[in-house]
Amino acid sequence: MSTQKREHSRLALLPVAEKAQLLARHGLKIFPCNEDKKPVCKWSEVATNCPESVPLLWRTYPGTLIGVATGKASGFDVLDLDLYKPDADAWYQEYCARIPATRTHKTRKDGLHLLFRHRENMRNSAGKIAPGVDVRADGGYIIWWPAAGYEIIDKSRAQPWPAWLVEMTQPPLPRKADLEHLDNKLKDADRYVQGAVRAAVQAVASAPEGRRNDILNGETYSLARFIPEGYLTATDIAYAMSAAALQAGLPESEIQKTVASALRARVGV
Repeated sequence: MSTQKREHSRLALLPVAEKAQLLARHGLKIFPCNEDKKPVCKWSEVATNCPESVPLLWRTYPGTLIGVATGKASGFDVLDLDLYKPDADAWYQEYCARIPATRTHKTRKDGLHLLFRHRENMRNSAGKIAPGVDVRADGGYIIWWPAAGYEIIDKSRAQPWPAWLVEMTQPPLPRKADLEHLDNKLKDADRYVQGAVRAAVQAVASAPEGRRNDILNGETYSLARFIPEGYLTATDIAYAMSAAALQAGLPESEIQKTVASALRARVGV
């Protein structure tokens, strides 16, 4: 029997709390779940990677399955494929050859969990890539199916997200700074607000190489002051700034990261 199969068999025979302790020793934030995959506790508050805390956690909240927090908490994100759904299966058949070898678990319904190294700003999503193809990242969790006896298909280390797959997880950006929808929204707003939006778009769209990201950050941060007053929404600002930054030649992944960071810094969204 291979070393991988021996380790997997040994894990399957252990009591669930002992399995959870082993995962915690590897730095995974774990918590108990029931057979329906639902947490039996306020998992975001009690999830732990301290092995000594696990026995009390399981005595307090008995669970038959082990939940693992995804994202920064445990150091990995997950591409969750429900392959019993035709759209998810079709997507996987089309793209599986492009996906790098990375840690992969079989799930209870013959789906797959593909683990990737945590990527900053990666978000949970359901069906954004394709129906039945979900992302578990910060604020999400998965069931650690190997502890329930399911196969580890690939025991490789979690690899970085491939760039093409990252793009699929992001909402599409507008290809040019068409502000007609903003003009309609702002027609009753203060002229100062209208002028500020147009000036910000112009500044970002014409920003010189080497300063584009700094200008995008500054102009987004500045426009966010109108959010509490109700003149603009975070979506309005993100649309306008993203479109202008695309015209300036910034890559989509950098635009989304910068806009989100500036809005979060100013108003916490």
